[in-house]
Amino acid sequence: MSDDLSRVLREAQEAASGPADTVLEALASRVGARAGAHAAFGDPVDRDGVTVIPVAKVRFGFGGGSGRGVEEKGGKGEVGEGSGGGGGASTSPLGFIEIKDGSAEFKRTHDPVSAVPVILAAGFTAWLVLRGVKRIVRG
Repeated sequence: MSDDLSRVLREAQEAASGPADTVLEALASRVGARAGAHAAFGDPVDRDGVTVIPVAKVRFGFGGGSGRGVEEKGGKGEVGEGSGGGGGASTSPLGFIEIKDGSAEFKRTHDPVSAVPVILAAGFTAWLVLRGVKRIVRG
């Protein structure tokens, strides 16, 4: 039983330091390099004594996995491996900072994408109400 336990521990260590680990480290490094203030704040624009700095909400996410399998067939060991990773980013405008006459003010903008769920919900509700009214009228 001790041999089984040491084999399982060795395989777990190998899996943890395998190709997926390398993929995740590379992915985290690339995503992390882009996750800074420069991702949320755009380049300042200066016009007629007014400076405007765009502000956005930035979300990053990444994940990965690995696989390893050993199957015994007719005395031959077939080894399978796998790894994978992926990541993405999403940016939504929040507003801008306006610097004018020695003072700064944050001005919020409305994200048109955030209105989509509200519009869909309102449309679905209207459809349900109209369908109910139609059934009542038809009796």
